[in-house]
Amino acid sequence: MKLKTLSLVVLALALSGCGGVDPNSPQGQRQALFKQMLKVSEDLGGMLRGRLPFKEQAFVAGAAELDQLTRKPWQHFPQVREEGGGESRAKDEVWQRQARFQELAQAMEASTAALVTATASKPLKAAALVAPMQRVEDSCKACHEEFRAF
Repeated sequence: MKLKTLSLVVLALALSGCGGVDPNSPQGQRQALFKQMLKVSEDLGGMLRGRLPFKEQAFVAGAAELDQLTRKPWQHFPQVREEGGGESRAKDEVWQRQARFQELAQAMEASTAALVTATASKPLKAAALVAPMQRVEDSCKACHEEFRAF
């Protein structure tokens, strides 16, 4: 009985390693960054929508973190789609329409920079942050609609 259980555990561990994305690959790097961006963005949006308590310092720090994160994933999209990676949600258009993809990446960076600028007005009012945060969310959505396979 113990040998069977041990065999199943070893098999499960071996299979869990198959088909995964190498965290050091370009795909693994960008997926990790996008997950971080999503987490921070959800927290910021949650503060503005009342799902989370609005905490001024946490919002300011989160906006700055999101701004820094938005500048990183684009370098992990090589000029040609990498082969042999795990499942990617990026459409082939990312590599076929690089100019448009870069345009949307720059729009995202601009929207997070504007959000950071909006956090400089003191005292910070949640209502004043709704529009800049919406522009961040809209820039995410625009890129997803064109370049992400759902």
